[in-house]
Amino acid sequence: MSGIQEKIIIFDFGSQYTQLIARRVRELNVYCEIVPFNRSAVVDENVKGVILSGSPCSVRDKEHPVPDLTNIKGKLPVLGICYGAQFIAQVSGGEVLPSKHREYGRANLEFIDQDAQLLKGMSKGTQVWMSHGDTIVNLPENFRIIGSTHDVKVGAYQITNEPTYGIQFHPEVYHTTEGLHLLRNFVVDICGCKQNWTPASFIETTITELRTKLGNDKVVLGLSGGVDSSVAAVLLHRAIGRNLTCIFVDNGVLRKDEYEKVLDSYKHMGLNVVGVRAGDIFLNDLKGLAEPEAKRKSIGKNFIEVFEKEAHKIKDVKWLAQGTIYPDVIESVSVNGPSATIKSHHNVGGLPERMHLKVVEPLNLLFKDEVRRVGKALEIDDIILGRHPFPGPGLAIRILGEVTAEKVKLLQEVDYIYIEGLKEFNLYDDVWQAAAILLPVQSVGVMGDERTYENVVALRAVGSTDGMTADWSHLPYEFLSTISNRIINQVKGVNRVVYDISSKPPATIEWE
Repeated sequence: MSGIQEKIIIFDFGSQYTQLIARRVRELNVYCEIVPFNRSAVVDENVKGVILSGSPCSVRDKEHPVPDLTNIKGKLPVLGICYGAQFIAQVSGGEVLPSKHREYGRANLEFIDQDAQLLKGMSKGTQVWMSHGDTIVNLPENFRIIGSTHDVKVGAYQITNEPTYGIQFHPEVYHTTEGLHLLRNFVVDICGCKQNWTPASFIETTITELRTKLGNDKVVLGLSGGVDSSVAAVLLHRAIGRNLTCIFVDNGVLRKDEYEKVLDSYKHMGLNVVGVRAGDIFLNDLKGLAEPEAKRKSIGKNFIEVFEKEAHKIKDVKWLAQGTIYPDVIESVSVNGPSATIKSHHNVGGLPERMHLKVVEPLNLLFKDEVRRVGKALEIDDIILGRHPFPGPGLAIRILGEVTAEKVKLLQEVDYIYIEGLKEFNLYDDVWQAAAILLPVQSVGVMGDERTYENVVALRAVGSTDGMTADWSHLPYEFLSTISNRIINQVKGVNRVVYDISSKPPATIEWE
C-alpha cells in the first residue's frame, strides 16, 4: 500500500457498487482511486488502467453522465461495467435499447471467448450477476462479442486491436462467482499492475511521507478508543514519536469503565496520551435536550471546547491529526457536478480553522478492513482492532429522549452485561456492531409478589462490512434468554428486554 505508485482509476457514475469495485481491486494488492466521472482525473504514468462503473442512469436519458475519455480510450486499458459498457458502445456508434424484460439477478455465461484476455481461464457456464434495464442490441463494426448469456447476447465485448472491454454484468459482487478472476485478468494481466500495495508497504511509505510532511512539528490527535484513531495514532507515533500528543476525552457518555480501560491500553502502546475527565460539562449541557440532532450538536460543541483547551497547553502545535478513512473522503465528493457538496467528515469539525492548524489524515486512502489489516501489521492489540464501531455521541444517542446521569449509569450496566455476554458466548466477532438502547417507555412487570412499572431496553446486533447496509444478527435464543435474565435481575430499574430485528435499510443501525 505505498503512496505514489501505479494505480487504477475508477470513474464513478453513481452506482451503489462503485466502492465494491475499489475494494475488489485492492484485494488484489493493487491501489485504485474513485473519481467522479465529471472531474478530470490526473492521468500520468502511474495510472495503468481505467474502470467505468455502473449507474442508476440510462445512456438513453437526455442528461446521462458523459465522461471525457479523450486521453484514456485507446491509450490505456479500459473496462466498462454495465452503464460503462453501454456508454462506450453507444458513443462509438452502437445501439442501446430498453431491455424487453428487466435483467436483474443471476445468469450464466454460456459463451466465453477464451482468446479474450479479459475472460481467460473463466469456466463456461460461470454464474454472473445482472442488474440493468437497457441492453446493447447492436455493436459498432470494430467491436466483437467475447461473452454471452442465454438472454444477453452482448454479455461482454472487446474493441478489436484495442485494450477496451465492456461487460454487462457486475464482477465486483459476490454473486459473480469468478468476478475476482476477471478483475485480476484486467488489472494484472491487461494493465500490468505488480500487486505490491500491501499493509507493510503502506506503513513504510506513509511513515516516510509523514516524516517529510511534518518535520519537527508538533501534532495533536483526538483519540476515541476506536480502530481508525488508534491506527492513525500508532502510525504518527512511529513517524514523529513524542512530537505527537493524543487527547482522550471522557464525555460522560462512554461505556462502563471505558475511560480507564482505553487510557490504560494506550499507555501500554507507548503513546503520549492525555486523559481529560469532562463528563460533568457534557451531561450538564445535555439537560433538557431530547431531540437527537440537538444532543449531537451539544456533545460536538463541548468536545471542541474541551479539546481546544487541552491542545492549547501544548506549545507550538501546528497540526491536527484525524482518523478520516476513504469512504468519508468518497462521500465528500459528489458525482452530481463540481459544485455539489460535501458532507463534512472531519470528526472535530471547525477545530482546525479555530486553532489555525493544518490537518493530517494518514488513513484517508484506506477502507475500514484495510485499516484493520494495517493495524494488525503494526501489531496493535486485537481488543482495539476488533472493537465494534461506537458512535461519537456515545450512549447519548442510545438513550432515547433526555440524557441524565442516572440513565447513563443504568444503560452502562445493561450495555456491559450485553457486550461481555457476546464475548463469553464467542459471538462478539460474529457481530459487526452491538448496542443496548434505553427506550422512553415503561412497562408493567412482576418481581416476586410485587407489581413493577419500570424501563424497557432494546438490544441491537447487526452484521455488515462497512455500515452502508446491515442485516440484524440472528443471535441464538439461548444467548438472548440468558442476557435478558441477567439484565432484568442485575440492573435495578429494568423489567423488560426486547430484541431489534430491523435491517438497514429501511432502519438505521443506531436508533437516533
